[in-house]
Amino acid sequence: MSQTTATDIVLGASGLTKDFSGFRAVDGVSINVRRGSIHALIGPNGAGKTTCFNLLTRFLAPSAGTISYDGCDITRTPPADVARMGLVRSFQISAIFPKLSVLENVRIALQSRRGMSFDFWRSNRVLDRLNEEAVRLLAMIDLDSKRALPAGELSYGGRRALEIATTIALDPKVILLDEPMAGIAHGDIERIVGIIRAVASGRTVLMVEHNLSVVAALAETITVLARGKVIAEGSYEEVSADPLVKEAYIGKAHAH
Repeated sequence: MSQTTATDIVLGASGLTKDFSGFRAVDGVSINVRRGSIHALIGPNGAGKTTCFNLLTRFLAPSAGTISYDGCDITRTPPADVARMGLVRSFQISAIFPKLSVLENVRIALQSRRGMSFDFWRSNRVLDRLNEEAVRLLAMIDLDSKRALPAGELSYGGRRALEIATTIALDPKVILLDEPMAGIAHGDIERIVGIIRAVASGRTVLMVEHNLSVVAALAETITVLARGKVIAEGSYEEVSADPLVKEAYIGKAHAH
């Protein structure tokens, strides 16, 4: 691995632990997410991935350990403040308004980022500028042709793509994607992979994902959790060859 300096790390956790009434869901996890990288958190069911995500985005308070974002200690920072700092979890704000058009959905996210709240009576010039930016985002996620469609009429994959666009509209530095492929039809997976790759340009992405071929296609660094602990970290080639990782996945398969 190449030398990583502290300034390369945009999101870090050290000794992260979470106990739920006698059950330790996350056990001393340390993770360093490099600026500008796509980093995946994987592991069998019950490994503690979602709890980890909830700790990193401050939706849960850790029992022990520290979290830093962009050089600041955010271990006790409220989640809304963390989001304003640019650490945004997609699908936590799955704010899709089904009756509004696809374009209007993105425009609302753009307005909220600029602190414009819902001032729809703003001058047309401002709205036109937002429209231009919204159309650019829709082109990025391949929904430009559906901009006038009510968002509720999109396919499931289309709605997931729109959720990613509304997340990007908030201009996050770090995007946390919680199982972006969950429920996506096989034919849509490649499209969503392409969208994640496009939105990752100039940003950092941390994702929890079950689909290992997606992880192999996207992630530069993979952290593998099992029973709340980190058991391996590295490239897909490195972790997939790791005996502990094989045992965690295959052991689980035999246990069912």
